[in-house]
Amino acid sequence: MNPIRFVQSALYRILDANLDRAREGLRVVEEWCRFGLDDVRLTEECKNLRQELARWHSADIRAARNTPGDLGTDLTHAQEARRSSVQQVLEVNLCRVQEALRVLEEYGKLYSPQMGAAFKQMRYRVYTLDSTLMVYQRQQLLKSSLLYLVTSPTDNLLAVVEAALQGGLTLVQYRDKNADDCVRLENAHKLCQLCRRYGALFIVNDRVDLASAVDADGVHLGQQDIPIVLARQLLGSQRLIGRSTHCPDDLHRAIQEGADYIGVGPIYETPTKEGRPAAGLEYAKYAAEHATIPWFAIGGIDLDNLPEVMQAGSDRVAVVRAIMHAEDPALVTQYFLSRLKSKEVSKP
Repeated sequence: MNPIRFVQSALYRILDANLDRAREGLRVVEEWCRFGLDDVRLTEECKNLRQELARWHSADIRAARNTPGDLGTDLTHAQEARRSSVQQVLEVNLCRVQEALRVLEEYGKLYSPQMGAAFKQMRYRVYTLDSTLMVYQRQQLLKSSLLYLVTSPTDNLLAVVEAALQGGLTLVQYRDKNADDCVRLENAHKLCQLCRRYGALFIVNDRVDLASAVDADGVHLGQQDIPIVLARQLLGSQRLIGRSTHCPDDLHRAIQEGADYIGVGPIYETPTKEGRPAAGLEYAKYAAEHATIPWFAIGGIDLDNLPEVMQAGSDRVAVVRAIMHAEDPALVTQYFLSRLKSKEVSKP
């Protein structure tokens, strides 16, 4: 074969394969934006990107396709056989699109300088789509989470958390003030992977460095921890940041500083916050009237006092001992969720 024709054929096959790969990956993401998120803006962006790709998918590029002779069609990897969550489906396909666009950008320069420039800009748009989608997913899951488990040190930490996840929990915070950093890092990593498997959010208490190291969904800060703006700079815009609040001034300051959610309490005195007086149900009532972001009543809440916490206006609660010390964490989690969801359903 003429060397020039051989190079052109190989080039066109590369372009054809990666145009297909990028368009297919975008379609997978688009379907979730459309049917899972009901988001018109994100759906339109995916569709516009696909249409721009289609305009470059010319007849001469398509004509070079040789599927029977493509050695890559038989190559696969064990990780491709299953997906653990919608989030993983989105992450895998967005990565596929970004990789394909990089290939199109580089080889496209040989086909046309305009093609290389077009795919460079498109790649940045997909990066933005990726970031926006990740923030959106986390925010939506946060808003839908009615129960927040804050862990306490225990020998069967992973087993308790997994049982709660099996019971329907979608939000977990790893909290351990006394363990060595190596132990905390190992526990945080294992818990993060566990939450990923169940499609739940994973938050690290206090430690921005640990949250970043294990790729957690965010960090929860106390009143004495670093400012929210600094945590945002360190973690980036995609992560969630929560703040503990103990009075109305704390609440308004946390919202103004850009917290994604707040803890409101302690509603009752609790050994988890030894020496801190209870903020009481009045503070929960205040939060119900004034909080403009998701908030979780926290502090000594259990199945016995849950009804009065809900009557004070709390749609969401955070618990520690009620689940961590339960004989059947999955069953207790289900009961909490059924009670909280019953209030949600009864709203006018």
